[in-house]
Amino acid sequence: MSISKEKRAAELSRPLKALEAAFDILNAEFFENALSKPVITISPTPDAYGHFTPWKSWKGASDSGFYEINIGSETLDRPIEETIATLAHEMTHQWCHEHDIKDTSRSGSYHNKRFKVEAEKRGLVIGYDKRIGHSPTTPGKPILKMVDDGKFDGCIAELCRIHGTRQGGPGAGTSKRKSSTRKYACPMCGMSVRATKEVRIQCMDCEEQMEEV
Repeated sequence: MSISKEKRAAELSRPLKALEAAFDILNAEFFENALSKPVITISPTPDAYGHFTPWKSWKGASDSGFYEINIGSETLDRPIEETIATLAHEMTHQWCHEHDIKDTSRSGSYHNKRFKVEAEKRGLVIGYDKRIGHSPTTPGKPILKMVDDGKFDGCIAELCRIHGTRQGGPGAGTSKRKSSTRKYACPMCGMSVRATKEVRIQCMDCEEQMEEV
């Protein structure tokens, strides 16, 4: 193995370990620790953020094999909560497969309402696209709260070292991340909303401009 390949393997090992740790956290929080351990991989996934392989594609000499969850290598520089949501999306596919819930059709590309129901039990918000069904995924309040509360801080630190886009740059350690979302609250009633960019927004009940908190 050349030095460049060794370096490449070392670079990949950090996000893989981070994703494996995030898998364990999500498995405990949303899946009753019932999911079997898959092999998590990072490789290009054209037209998708990730995929779940519904057969045990990884086999060893002394075991029955492992499912695979792949996260697209070209998408790891998204906000951490989005990467976590993609992982939870693929874990939901694994849950459905292991519990005999038919959650897709059209060779696995179209996500039906069963998938939507199961995914939204796991802290996700599921949209709709006529091509792929109930598949577009964003992190819901439970996952956003877990991120803000530091539940994924160790995972975030590892992924940040790869891209240097969060926590103040490469090697920034495990200090609490700055969320990619902004929270605005009404100074009168306390009602709050989130936004992905700076906005001016008014509470219609109190007729007061919301303030970033």
